[in-house]
Amino acid sequence: MDTQHFANDPETVVEADRAHIWHHLTQHKPFETTDPRIIVEGKGMRVWDIRGKEHLDAVSGGVWTVNVGYGRERIGQAIAKQVTKMCFFGGNAGTIPGAHFAEMLTEKMPGLDRVYYANSGSEANEKAFKMVRQISHKHYGGKKQKILYRDRDYHGSTIAAMSAGGQDERNAQYGPFAPGFVRVPHCLEYRSQDGSVGEEYAAKAAQAIEDVILAEGADTIGALCLEPITAGGGIIVPPKGYWERVQEICKKYDILLHIDEVVCGLGRTGTWFGYQQFGVQPDIVTMAKGVASGYAAISCCVTTDAVFEMFKDETDKLSYFRDISTFGGCTSGPAAAIENMKIIEEEDLLGNSTAMGAHLMGNLSALMEKHAWVGDIRGMGLFAGAELVTDRDSKDPVGEKEMAAIVADCLAQGVIIGATNRSLPGFNNTLLFAPPLIATKDDLDQVTDAVDQAITRVLG
Repeated sequence: MDTQHFANDPETVVEADRAHIWHHLTQHKPFETTDPRIIVEGKGMRVWDIRGKEHLDAVSGGVWTVNVGYGRERIGQAIAKQVTKMCFFGGNAGTIPGAHFAEMLTEKMPGLDRVYYANSGSEANEKAFKMVRQISHKHYGGKKQKILYRDRDYHGSTIAAMSAGGQDERNAQYGPFAPGFVRVPHCLEYRSQDGSVGEEYAAKAAQAIEDVILAEGADTIGALCLEPITAGGGIIVPPKGYWERVQEICKKYDILLHIDEVVCGLGRTGTWFGYQQFGVQPDIVTMAKGVASGYAAISCCVTTDAVFEMFKDETDKLSYFRDISTFGGCTSGPAAAIENMKIIEEEDLLGNSTAMGAHLMGNLSALMEKHAWVGDIRGMGLFAGAELVTDRDSKDPVGEKEMAAIVADCLAQGVIIGATNRSLPGFNNTLLFAPPLIATKDDLDQVTDAVDQAITRVLG
């Protein structure tokens, strides 16, 4: 059976999927009696499954990726043209789209100059960790090799990335992990560790990082790796003053600041990168997802020239960054990323993210006024979360079963939303929203109307 005939027979596709596909983040036992979900087409903010049902996608491809929306013919055409001419060459040589996109990208990131290509966010973070470790060996006698990471943050699914993962349920059953990764406390004001709030909490949350540094020994810490806004850990926007203090601490102790923009990068928060909302200057920035909006696989580890220069030394045969990402040599990624960036600029999707983000937060505020179950709302740009609780005074979380039922109810209404899921022991109680940056007020109204109905049906 050729591909077209295969695609035209839904039952054949479903059975082939059921028999052969190992889906991500999915318990397959239910597929013994129910069909797996198969998405076959997308346009704008909407996708259609193999049965023809339409869904409004409020999580950009399920994992916060399709920033410019579905069905962008110009990106597909750019990929086809490029791969027909030159599809791939290993990253020890350059390509035209690789050079072009690196120049475009660094123009959006003043102070950062060098782009290392890979093909996933996990891999981009692995590259950063390896850079830190090699710098430690070459310049600090191997001592300054520890990497700090934050509770609730997530940096990927490889063993080293999970070693820097602050979501214990995601890490469960995959240890032992790589040594030299040390956790610092989260900065979620709603779950303040000592009851402090506002700038006082910001100062204490940042001080908690310095306390860990001093306890470990500042001369052993090579880098601090943080998300600008914690994503899957509950959409945590750091309190005012936090990031400025974090930057000061890193400079004080000569610690590289590595910001993981895998989710926030390329316009999600209303600026090109989330860190630009807070006025900080990182040494290393990693990104994936929205870099090409899912039209091709690409990730980037971007560094300052100061970091790059640490690997230049012809007197030591091992001094250069001895790393390769095979598929970092694919030209489809940067070709797609070039068009993706042009679309964001031409359609002012940064501005739309800001404006529609305000509308989304307004809608969530209305839900909070209507439903006592909504304990907290937080976000920036088209990136928002609503934490559900059984009681606003105790802040006891709504159970995972009820959260799953709310997501399922929305799906039945034709709206795809997300939720913290098997990540944070006892706190998988935040609904997650990250719609494409093309979202309109009508789209967002449809999303929050579905959530309103779902909360009413599931929780009362």
